[in-house]
Amino acid sequence: MMMIKDYEMVIGLEVHVELKTKTKIFCSCPTTFGAEPNTHTCPVCMGMPGTLPVLNKQVVEYAVMAGLATNCKIANYSKQDRKNYFYPDLPKAYQISQYDLPLCEHGWLDIEVEGGTKRIGITRIHIEEDAGKLVHDSERGTMIDCNRCGVPLIEIVSEPDIRSAEEAKAYLQKLRATILYTGISDCKMNEGSLRCDVNLSVRKKGTEKFGTRTEMKNINSFAFVVKAIEYEYKRQVEAIEAGETIVQETRRFDANTGKTSSMRSKENANDYRYFPDPDLPPIELTDEVIKKLGSQIPSLPDERKALYMKKYGLSAYDSEILTTDMAEADYFEQAAAKTDYPKLLANILISEVARLVTTETFESPISADNMAKLVQLMGDEVINSSTVKKLVGRMWENDCDPAEIVRSENLEQINDEEELRRYVLEGIAANPKSVADYKKGKVAAYKSIIGQIMGKTAGRANPVKINDIMLEELAKV
Repeated sequence: MMMIKDYEMVIGLEVHVELKTKTKIFCSCPTTFGAEPNTHTCPVCMGMPGTLPVLNKQVVEYAVMAGLATNCKIANYSKQDRKNYFYPDLPKAYQISQYDLPLCEHGWLDIEVEGGTKRIGITRIHIEEDAGKLVHDSERGTMIDCNRCGVPLIEIVSEPDIRSAEEAKAYLQKLRATILYTGISDCKMNEGSLRCDVNLSVRKKGTEKFGTRTEMKNINSFAFVVKAIEYEYKRQVEAIEAGETIVQETRRFDANTGKTSSMRSKENANDYRYFPDPDLPPIELTDEVIKKLGSQIPSLPDERKALYMKKYGLSAYDSEILTTDMAEADYFEQAAAKTDYPKLLANILISEVARLVTTETFESPISADNMAKLVQLMGDEVINSSTVKKLVGRMWENDCDPAEIVRSENLEQINDEEELRRYVLEGIAANPKSVADYKKGKVAAYKSIIGQIMGKTAGRANPVKINDIMLEELAKV
């Protein structure tokens, strides 16, 4: 029987990003999130007869910046099309989007994966209007909030180059970081500013033909994307192994159960009856305009990543993690400027601090100054890694100068070799069985003695020196 490991997943992502314009794409209604239902509407975004849309210039400029930031070719000539579909939350019953002549095409992003760097292709980026929101109430039924109707979107469609849930997450994080750096969107997933549709199929390893894909709609967190992919991959493999046929369909991911379920059969492009919107002229851009917009893009994640590797000697992986969140990259640079140990700083941020961050975007209650002081204490061997862990936790609750805590609570690392040797000799004498096991070839046996010494010194012993002295003394036994 064919096993799951004999198959591979093929994934392409469609990412919808709401643009940070003050007004909607075709009218002057505000785009502010969280307003009372149906208060940010007008005859244009409600699709009333006789109204005419007028394209928001800033939407085009932001979309071009997104395209340039993701290495796309920008079209000098593109147009907008009507996508005909029954949208219960879009009064026009069609969506103004782009079909055969999108604004941006043929881009890519590099991500760090196991084994190195992988390039994920971007098929296209096009502009379109967002739909409204359906609100389901057990007593009053389904209600419609049209505030979001006409909020400007870009849709970023990847090539089917992704082969695992981890790669999908890495691509999404890199894409979100890139968009955030440009400043064209806040990318708040919890507010729907960034949403992801996952197209997934499976095939036996070694084959080139794609399987039948399903689409999982509107997933708004990295963790949910991973769970949805893992569940759907397993579901499809098991269905194929049972002799079932995978149906092309749209599926819903339930975050509470971690499962996907069928919503409707998947439409093809011809089902939407695309045609050019007769009310909107083509979008024409000169090379000069495109170049000017490109000059407004700040330093992007890959540029910062290369800088961190060169200036601070960080690995590609660590640099990728730090630059994926602009707020964390800013924090790292502020702290790195005030310590002699940027590599230690990166390690602490990626390990100890990362465990405490629960927000979508990096936030730290520890000031960059105090974080730099903590790193300096460790780098200068005043404290060890065990004490650093304790101090990060305490400073997270109450930001303060770590040097004061170390001084007042006598947390300095024990570096004196004579004192450490006494602890080692006492530990060896008190643990004859562990010593005997070590002599028999159980190399890890002496680690239990080191653990006891660390406990006896309240974690203050220099772990590197203790290890060296321990091996030296065991060789004499």
